[in-house]
Amino acid sequence: MKLTLYTSAFCEPCMQTRAVLAEASRLVPAATVTEFDVARNMEQAEADRIRVTPTVIVSTADGAEVFRAEGVPTLGQVLAAAAKAV
Repeated sequence: MKLTLYTSAFCEPCMQTRAVLAEASRLVPAATVTEFDVARNMEQAEADRIRVTPTVIVSTADGAEVFRAEGVPTLGQVLAAAAKAV
């Protein structure tokens, strides 16, 4: 399962989201977290239709999106999405 985080510089909610994803990956060892800065990865951000930061996408191992959160998701939301992605 993949947890993808899109961030931008000086984004306070992005720091909060990193903490949520760090805890989720601690609780779900099969999860991999990948972070993209939208300014440095504009093509990737466009491909994933990123409009705001932070944005979190939870995907299955084969890349199917099961959850998307614009803004800071709760740990419960991420864990529920992780259960769907397994």
